[in-house]
Amino acid sequence: MFTLDPTLDLAMLAERYRRDGRVVIDNALAGDAALLLSAHLRQRTDWRKLVLSGDQVVEFDRAGWGAIPPERAEALNLAVYAAARAGFQFRFDSIRVSDAVRDRAGDTTPLGGFARWMSSPAMLDALRAITGAGDVRFADAQATAYAPGDFLTVHDDAVAGKHRRAAYVFGLTPGWRPEWGGLLLFHGPDGELRAVAPGFNRMTIFAVPQEHSVSEVTRAAPARRYSITGWLRAEPQP
Repeated sequence: MFTLDPTLDLAMLAERYRRDGRVVIDNALAGDAALLLSAHLRQRTDWRKLVLSGDQVVEFDRAGWGAIPPERAEALNLAVYAAARAGFQFRFDSIRVSDAVRDRAGDTTPLGGFARWMSSPAMLDALRAITGAGDVRFADAQATAYAPGDFLTVHDDAVAGKHRRAAYVFGLTPGWRPEWGGLLLFHGPDGELRAVAPGFNRMTIFAVPQEHSVSEVTRAAPARRYSITGWLRAEPQP
C-alpha cells in the first residue's frame, strides 16, 4: 500500500539532512496512499485529547472533552496555558500505535499499515541512508490532530533509554494556510526560528536532539491539523 515516491533523490535528501540536521520531503508517498490515510484519520472516533498535568499525561476521549462544562473547561485551559508559560506543555489529540510487532500485525487499519511500512526493511534502509543513522532498528508512530487552541511547547525529544536517532512528522493536512498556526518550528541559537508549514504528503525528518515546537492552531483554522509522527529508534522492536 505504501511506497516512497520513486523519483526521490535519496543522496540529495541525505546531503540536506547532513547540512541542516533536518530535511523536508514533499510528495513523499507514491500514488493515492496519502489520500487514503487522510480520509482514514478524519473518520476515526478513538482520538484521545492529551494534556500534561505536572509530570502526568491526562487523557480525554473526544466526547468527554466536549462534554466538560464551560466553567471547568475555562479553568482547565487557564491551567494548561499557565503551565505553558512556565515550562513544557502540550494539548493535542492522539491515536497511539503499539510498538510491538505482534500488535501491529493485527492492526488492519491504514494507520497500522503505515506504521508497519515505516519499520519495513526497504523503508528503514531509506531512512538510514537519509539520516546516516545506521543503527536504526524500527520507527514508532502515533497519529496527531491539532484543533484550535492546541499546541506543543519547545523540547528536544531526548529521552533516556528511548534510543531516538531522528524524529519524523508526516503531514496530512491539505490546503492549510500558515497563518492558521500549527507550524513545526525549529529553535536555533539567539532566537532564530525555521518553520515548516503543515502540508499534505509532506514528511519532515530531523535529528534528535533538536529543539522544536508546534505553534498554537488559531480559531481561524477550519479543520484540525492532521499528521503521523514518531521517532527512528536504535533498539530492537518489541
